[in-house]
Amino acid sequence: MNTLFDKIWDAHVVSLIEDGPTQLYIDRLYCHEVTSPQAFDGLRARGIKPLRPKKIFCMPDHNTPTHDQDKEIADPVSKSQVDALARNAAEFGLTHYGMMDPSNGIIHVVGPEKGLSLPGMTIVCGDSHTSTHGAMGAVAFGIGTSEVEMVLASQCILQQKPKSMSIRIEGELGKGVTAKDMALYLMSKLTTSGATGYFVEYRGSAVRSLSMEGRLTLCNLSIEMGARGGFVAPDETTFAYLKGREYAPKGEAWDKAFAYWKTLRSGDDAVFDKELVFDAADICPMITYGTNPGMGMAVNAAIPALDSIAAEQRPGFLKAMNYMGFKPGEQLLGHPVDYVFLGACTNGRIEDFRAFASLVKGRRKAANVTAWLVPGSWMVKRQIEEEGIDKVLEAAGFAVRQPGCSACLAMNDDKIPAGKYAVSTSNRNFEGRQGPGSRTLLVSPLTAAAAAVTGVITDPRDFLQ
Repeated sequence: MNTLFDKIWDAHVVSLIEDGPTQLYIDRLYCHEVTSPQAFDGLRARGIKPLRPKKIFCMPDHNTPTHDQDKEIADPVSKSQVDALARNAAEFGLTHYGMMDPSNGIIHVVGPEKGLSLPGMTIVCGDSHTSTHGAMGAVAFGIGTSEVEMVLASQCILQQKPKSMSIRIEGELGKGVTAKDMALYLMSKLTTSGATGYFVEYRGSAVRSLSMEGRLTLCNLSIEMGARGGFVAPDETTFAYLKGREYAPKGEAWDKAFAYWKTLRSGDDAVFDKELVFDAADICPMITYGTNPGMGMAVNAAIPALDSIAAEQRPGFLKAMNYMGFKPGEQLLGHPVDYVFLGACTNGRIEDFRAFASLVKGRRKAANVTAWLVPGSWMVKRQIEEEGIDKVLEAAGFAVRQPGCSACLAMNDDKIPAGKYAVSTSNRNFEGRQGPGSRTLLVSPLTAAAAAVTGVITDPRDFLQ
């Protein structure tokens, strides 16, 4: 029997090119301000318009400041890109959620929360973390700018079909262990290239037990294992999350969609190109120590000793240690931190703010820490205020900023200074990712909260009953 990936992919095949790629129909295209300008210029040069404009949604997120969004953007490059997206969307008749719009936010947060990303869809965006939308039971993947133009023009894309991989995680996650830790654990085992060429289906009881927010985090990080994308088959958790959302089907259309969505699963006899199984009990709160997301370990463990690293990998390992200011075999518990960042399309959802607030409640932010708490959308910001989470955070010495990609990447005002350590809930810890010379340690919201109140790298389980 075919895998669920096969079912969704095959249902969207328009034509097969002999000894070439597949022409694949795309249900939803998301556009942000960084990777779309040249694609729109291409349409103008050819004198054509988007084929199906109602399937396309645009919003700025990478360059938006996280304060004073009602004022003009100070950085000229950021302003130019944000303004260009607004002009292009208006010219070509596309839905556009600009800064300060109640529907604006990080595109990979807004899509699911508005019910724009639905089970069984094919979804693309000029952004590698489009894999996030796979949590809805969709085949979602990032594309390049020339491919954005292709989808704008034809609502189709040319793609080689990836192989399929099953990653099954069975059992119960331990105290203080989150979906982010699950993803960092998988990367530490598979490396950043272990899933190259594959589309991953996450399965097993530990995956099923995750909330939608947790599944979105897990799928978000698929690309960091080298995968083309990752997804979770839709189930009752998915359906409950979607029901009543703005763009989700209503009435009879819901009933029809629901009947179809329930068929979206890999059969018991489905054959994957590769299958892996992990035990949830082996996963601890995680932290990265190097300069790629696969260089991770349990927060209470030690950085690998040099003699445990393969000879051909030692130069890269030592280069990462030098950049981070760490030594092989060193423990990170107790290491001072300078910045804490809660947010990004990885961990900028309401559940992430609830988790962070639950740990800092009744405590105070450490004096040596600068904390940036950035919701992934205006909807998340409204939820934070409606639930009183902002009051809990304020009492602990934290402030909630305005939505945007923020300190995930150095494309806006929120840059980590050179040499400073940032405990971050984002998705990448490459050299300079959060600012030239910045040092990033990837963690979950709970581990970020523990560092924010102690001022040092701390095991969050120390604070949990």
